Amino acid sequence: MAARKPTFILCFDFDGTLVHPESDPVFHPSLGKMILQLRDQGAAWVINTGRTLDQTVQGISQYGIFMEPDYIIARECDIYRPGLFKKWTDFGNWNRLARKANERFIKDHQKSLNAIREMVATTNASFLTSDEGELGIVATTEEEMDTIATFIETHRSQFPDIGYQRNSIYLRFSHSGYSKGTALSELARLLGLDAARCFAAGDNHNDISMLNPRHARMIATPSNGLVPIKEHVLKFGGFIATKPASEGMIEALSHYFGSGQR
Repeated sequence: MAARKPTFILCFDFDGTLVHPESDPVFHPSLGKMILQLRDQGAAWVINTGRTLDQTVQGISQYGIFMEPDYIIARECDIYRPGLFKKWTDFGNWNRLARKANERFIKDHQKSLNAIREMVATTNASFLTSDEGELGIVATTEEEMDTIATFIETHRSQFPDIGYQRNSIYLRFSHSGYSKGTALSELARLLGLDAARCFAAGDNHNDISMLNPRHARMIATPSNGLVPIKEHVLKFGGFIATKPASEGMIEALSHYFGSGQR
């Protein structure tokens, strides 16, 4: 159960931040204990991930995370909370608005999206359309995706609502108004909190939007965070851990919250 009246938010990316398959353990139980201590002191703990809701719930079980989050932000923007009649339900009308905005975004920017599709066809990457109508790109290397992202930015400079969520060689298009960062701020608003009461941590490109003082004044990245993410966190005075994933998050929480005391 979520804290009855949360006084601050602990928001973590999932893959690479909370869990790391190359680490032993994949999820350090001491981080779970620390989160529980902070939860007792008023924290609402949040997983903010590019995974779908079902994939997130599956991952929690798969990697031995022994407590459920109070809220899940899935697909980088959909906000869920525990429900009465089914396990997870939409929190507010944000998810409905996000779906409508993304549908409109695809219709409004066919010309740009077709130009991007044509550019991708000149590379070894693939431009994909899901059964739900979502558009995305899978590159063969990070460098190839860097080149594609640079091209997309030329269209974003003219049409600011063209957005995308990038994780390594994977990219998914979305309306720029709906991201990990804006979803975190909406959750904070629904809980009566602001950015000063938010901690956020992530390791990859799609985490940059929430690692920003507009959405979280306490930000961190683990040692396995990408170089651009570390540079971004450093720019805003955040914390860069010396250890990977969950062990790095123990360091980050200790940095911002001491031994669990606020």
